[in-house]
Amino acid sequence: MSARLYARYPFLEAARQAVGELGVDIETLIAEGAPAVDRGRKRVERALMAGRVDAEDPDEWRDEDELLSYPIARILVSLLDSGAAIDKYAAAEAKTAVERLQEDFAAGDDGLRSTTTARLDRETILDELGLSGTIRPAADHASREPAWFRVELGAYLRLAGDGDRWRLVDREVADGEVRIEREELFSLLGTAIRRRIADGLPFEGLTEGEGIVEPLESDLGELRRLLSERTAVGRIDFVNRALFPPCIENLLQKAEDGIELEAFESFTLMAFLTGIGMEPDEIVDFCAESSLDPEGIRYQTEYLTDDRGTQYPPPSCETLSAYGICHNEDDHWKTASHPLAYYQSRLEDREEELVDWRADTNAE
Repeated sequence: MSARLYARYPFLEAARQAVGELGVDIETLIAEGAPAVDRGRKRVERALMAGRVDAEDPDEWRDEDELLSYPIARILVSLLDSGAAIDKYAAAEAKTAVERLQEDFAAGDDGLRSTTTARLDRETILDELGLSGTIRPAADHASREPAWFRVELGAYLRLAGDGDRWRLVDREVADGEVRIEREELFSLLGTAIRRRIADGLPFEGLTEGEGIVEPLESDLGELRRLLSERTAVGRIDFVNRALFPPCIENLLQKAEDGIELEAFESFTLMAFLTGIGMEPDEIVDFCAESSLDPEGIRYQTEYLTDDRGTQYPPPSCETLSAYGICHNEDDHWKTASHPLAYYQSRLEDREEELVDWRADTNAE
């Protein structure tokens, strides 16, 4: 297999061997601040912000740096000491891997054999994940691009999701196998890959300020800001654009002008809209006349919320300023130094009666 393949699928068992064969020491790479360290931090940052780990510019990094960034990213996410961060990182790695598998399967000559050493075929990934023999094309759909597959019941129960679409009562079950659609195969593979990546995290024995960890402190500081920039605001469940902080309004205007937002900008906007109580479908409608993709909105907002509310709040004004997003327009830092706190303050201080955007929308 090629270095390019391992760079695309660094969770493969053979990829670990490939790292060893490079003859480089991870601790030395970290101490020297090698490019793979920067890519590793960006890998985790993109996972937390965008729910994926591929580089925004695919030509920016060498295959070797891509491959080496994976173990470094696992060290960084371990040091964040956050179960939610690990879950989201593993899910982002899995999402990116599944998208690549979809491309590879479609590009294969017969949907089974890859046409280049940088691609994976279905048999190889099933064997890698211990699913060889438990998932197979349905006999009545054994074409080059099978539309249906059969999964052994035990494997199905281990990998299927909790939603209604996975209920056995609604499935065709015969001879101990469950029939699934092609797209559902990728969902099951995604679950298996996510579990493979999360296995063994967090690493134990990593002590801050010592050894391999000390050179990573600045990278960790940037990542922790994404996790810890909460502010003391109560639950907000009111949407009125006239009260938005200038930075959020600027991002909306940029998107509405048809300009694609950068990952950090999109993360900031989605985290704010989620933080003021908007549901994914509401955000899709709210941003309908913009460059934001509905599917991307729904996927990213899943990463921002959990049963307890907002998982990742928008960054503080100070951090947004460092990224060139916040310019302290109208000296608004005197009102509040966090977008959610600013919005809540304006809500509390408003004199006129304002209408929730959702009420206006439902009335139309």
